[in-house]
Amino acid sequence: MQIRDLPHADPGVPDVRSGTRFLLWLGRRQLAGQVKSLLWGLLHHLGIAGLPLGVGLAVQAVVDRDGDRLAAAGALLVALGAAIAAGDVMLHRTAVTNWITAAARVQQLLSRKTAELGSVLTRRVAAGEVVAVSTGDVEKIGWFVEALSRFAAAAVTLVIICVGLTVYQPALGVVVAVGIPVLALAALPLLPRATRRADVQREKAGRATELASDTVAGLRVLRGIGGEELFLGRYRAASQEVRRAAVHSARMWALIAAVQVVLPGLLLIVVVGYGTGLALAGRIEVGELVTVYGAVALTHHALRNFEEIAMAFSFSRPSAKRAARVLSLTRASVTAPAEGHGEHRAKGDLYDPVTGVRAPAGLFTAVVCGDPDVAGRLADRLGGHPVEPEADHASVLLGGVPLDGLPLEAARAAVLVQDKDPVLLSGPLRELLDVPASGNVRAEAALSAARCDDVLDALAQASLDTGGDPMHARITERGRSLSGGQRQRLALARSLVTDPEVLVLDEPTSAVDAHTEARVAAGIRELREARTTVVLSSSPLLLDRADRVVLVHGGQAVAVGTHRELLAGEPRYRAVVTRETDGELADAPRGAGTPAAVELEPLEGKSA
Repeated sequence: MQIRDLPHADPGVPDVRSGTRFLLWLGRRQLAGQVKSLLWGLLHHLGIAGLPLGVGLAVQAVVDRDGDRLAAAGALLVALGAAIAAGDVMLHRTAVTNWITAAARVQQLLSRKTAELGSVLTRRVAAGEVVAVSTGDVEKIGWFVEALSRFAAAAVTLVIICVGLTVYQPALGVVVAVGIPVLALAALPLLPRATRRADVQREKAGRATELASDTVAGLRVLRGIGGEELFLGRYRAASQEVRRAAVHSARMWALIAAVQVVLPGLLLIVVVGYGTGLALAGRIEVGELVTVYGAVALTHHALRNFEEIAMAFSFSRPSAKRAARVLSLTRASVTAPAEGHGEHRAKGDLYDPVTGVRAPAGLFTAVVCGDPDVAGRLADRLGGHPVEPEADHASVLLGGVPLDGLPLEAARAAVLVQDKDPVLLSGPLRELLDVPASGNVRAEAALSAARCDDVLDALAQASLDTGGDPMHARITERGRSLSGGQRQRLALARSLVTDPEVLVLDEPTSAVDAHTEARVAAGIRELREARTTVVLSSSPLLLDRADRVVLVHGGQAVAVGTHRELLAGEPRYRAVVTRETDGELADAPRGAGTPAAVELEPLEGKSA
């Protein structure tokens, strides 16, 4: 594959059982590129290995005063020079191609996994780790993939040198054939320690990256409370730990590099000493000694690849392990879809068997949870993205069909979840609202329902260069130029434009004032008329607009009714919605009775 053919039509299904298996899988996926690099590497290394033969023949021709042999030796050296030049250029080209295509494959796999998991990804994996995997780790993984073929070419070349010298001059060739494997494997005892030190360095670097990413994300809040110096000190300490770990690791790699220099020098001394004795005794010719000497002297070029592959593997294995951990994440504990559900268009009631929450089709259902974390996990689960899939053995049902049994595209078209901290991408407002949608809700209607009039006015005043049209006004990164309430309402308008079968909103009005919240609640109710809407909130203004309210306590739905019914008869509901104290709850009248927890039975076996 050539770089111009990127991106890959299909990056494949990776082997994520371990970092090493993932690296080997990448190498196999680029087998053609590896073979090309191997062949060009052989041409390059064998050309270098052949230089001593040409020099030796030339020296012997001069000693024997043979002009024809000298000319032949010169022609051989020219041919070898051309082979070295061509091999070096093409080896570099194919190796870099392998590097870039491997990195592109990993990035495509990560992008596909990010699209599959959505916002749940950063709940299962730290945002900083995702950044580290998609940047520095991708480069290190690509490094190992491209170094693999060059290492294979060097190893084959050394085998050919040993065999060739043994045939060419057995007396000295045997010494070289014994010495070169020792040189190649001499660093093996040092590699485990070097690898451990490299792992420690990468782990500390990953933590520093996570800290930096999280600090930048919360910089606005940190400045508000004067905490930037505190976190700057923490990052400074983390970066110093990375520096110390890098120095500690570099010392071991320096020792390995020294071994790769000292031992070939010792072998060269042995060959020269022994060979000189053989030449003086008349057992070998001077040209043969020069050939063997030159071959041994040039083996360091191939031996460097052994050091490089060890470093590449040591640095890429932790990176591959992190990438494999991210790529192994799944939407949920998915089971095979039931027969006939492949073409099912999901409609009907939305039911969560874990909590017992049910949202009837076409109604505005509000869910009240005392714990915001429980509400967040419930919102993810209703969207088919449980944060801890191994703990959830039952899939959410939509119209009696497991949501995880539907194709990802169908599930996302049916259910849209807006979490409590939605992200606004930078760009014109028109592009922000240009999202996959049913086409039944215009952007103007969604903005009106989300009560974005003041937001549009502010954008129009700030975009005089666009003629005052707020739809062409540019939204800054993450909407940082807007207030929290303005960002929240724009995100709500974006969700309303999509017009999904089921819309799940997690605290959609937590950052707006009471007056605006009441208007937003009315707008949602009006625009989503006869559409299934689930709002997770404890705001009385939203709850009073809902057709039905479900109280979740202790992770289970315990009561269902209207807002006013639950307020009158359910103390636990009043405690969450009105923030009553325990003493006030003890004095609260109980004559009204607790509404029955109706419609909490499972929907298994029922049709939509």
